[in-house]
Amino acid sequence: MTKPADVSTKRLISLAPDKWVRWVTQIPNIVVREILNSEFQWISRESDVLIRVESPQSGKFLVLNELQLRYKPEMPVRMRAYAALAEEKYKLPTYPVLINLLKASNNEIPTCYESNIEGLIARQDYRVINLWEVDAQIAFQQQIPSLLPFVPILKGGDDESTIQQALQILRADEQLSQLETVLAFFATFVIDSALVQQIMRWDMAVLHESPWYQQILKEGKQRGRLEDRISSIEMSLEVRFGTEGLQLMPEITGIADLEKLKVIQRGIMTLNHLDEVRGLIQNIKSADLLD
Repeated sequence: MTKPADVSTKRLISLAPDKWVRWVTQIPNIVVREILNSEFQWISRESDVLIRVESPQSGKFLVLNELQLRYKPEMPVRMRAYAALAEEKYKLPTYPVLINLLKASNNEIPTCYESNIEGLIARQDYRVINLWEVDAQIAFQQQIPSLLPFVPILKGGDDESTIQQALQILRADEQLSQLETVLAFFATFVIDSALVQQIMRWDMAVLHESPWYQQILKEGKQRGRLEDRISSIEMSLEVRFGTEGLQLMPEITGIADLEKLKVIQRGIMTLNHLDEVRGLIQNIKSADLLD
């Protein structure tokens, strides 16, 4: 029998919040007081989970948990914004944590945001946890139920016996059994889907209902559209301005907004001089910094 597919991050962490915050902060005597509403009126999305905690050393503060399926370059400035908004709303210092689930590239992931404008320095440190670097045995040894669905993508968790061990623990507890779908989803990244189906003994079609699956699908389609548009822009630049025009491609490939790429391509086709196209690109990138 299949389990419900929609398991939120807040639901995962709320299963054992004290164990979760002790793991992400590495503060052994920290205690959860409340899982807060993390929706901020100034921004369009919610940070994943905001928790009010207390420890003998630091007193009361917030632990901001931001889970990302894959790391994105805009995360440092986002972590800075979320931490500041949380402190403003709840009048407490914030301990931000960025948890990346799947490895996106081999590039080093920064652990802080920093800017320096005419000597005025802004800095926001945050802890980074990359799940592919976390030993799978931690989920079992420290008995952290929130980590069990991620076992397949943890270090050393990509084998059948370890996945079965996590599955047995989930199925033995009625409260945890709904996490079976999440475990199956991440298992498909490391072992064959047919083997996952054999281990789970249910119809894998249920994964298509999972928000994790839908996000992966959406990202794949978006990436394909972006690659097609960038390829088309490259051809347009070469046709209009020759090899000199292709020198703008490094700046263009850093833009991941489809609508902005459409504006650039229209500019390539309508503007008469390459400097005008270069100015258009700079204006678009400057607007990104102000957003």
